[in-house]
Amino acid sequence: MVIENLEYDVLLDEFKKILREGGLKYTKQREILLKTLYHSQMHYTPESLYIEIKQTHPELNIGIATVYRTLNLLEEAAMVTSISFGAAGKKYELANKPHHDHMICKGCGKIIEFENPIIERQQSLIAKEHQFKLTGHLMQLYGICSDCDKGAGDV
Repeated sequence: MVIENLEYDVLLDEFKKILREGGLKYTKQREILLKTLYHSQMHYTPESLYIEIKQTHPELNIGIATVYRTLNLLEEAAMVTSISFGAAGKKYELANKPHHDHMICKGCGKIIEFENPIIERQQSLIAKEHQFKLTGHLMQLYGICSDCDKGAGDV
């Protein structure tokens, strides 16, 4: 538990530095936004993050514009990552997790995280084969989750 708090404190210090460099004020609202992302395994839209914060901290006066601006700042600083859903917008998660890839349901939008060492090795081999220096990647697989697939079978 102490390590977790230490990790969060380091993250918070980095966040404060980014705010200063961006000419923005450190506020309790922004800290709660970061803390919510830190303690969650969810992928949030700005709207769902706003609702979560309003429900868990009803005393906090936070606006949706603050959520959007803060998420954009965090994404530019590589502290959060996003998955684009085209016209439906983006979903965000904190970037402090170990590397993982995503399966995204085209029915309900559910995001399933996964890790696969065989896929990771194959990507490295393919890059080497093409004399390409791999510095990172994002893998997003699209399909239908089991819940949506069951629902389609009932029709």
